[in-house]
Amino acid sequence: MFDTEDVGVYLGLDVGKGSHHGHGLTPAGKKVFDKQLPNSEPKLRAVFDEFTRSSAPSW
Repeated sequence: MFDTEDVGVYLGLDVGKGSHHGHGLTPAGKKVFDKQLPNSEPKLRAVFDEFTRSSAPSW
């Protein structure tokens, strides 16, 4: 069992060959992110960093 008390956003990823798609949900189920993501590690890391800094990303 994992402690999820401090989780601000849950991120789901649909991984594809050309691009990816991400979904971000708050613990209450509010959608805060739903968009296509690049198939580039540096760009994906930037998205993950933004989620780490904020539970309400600026996209």
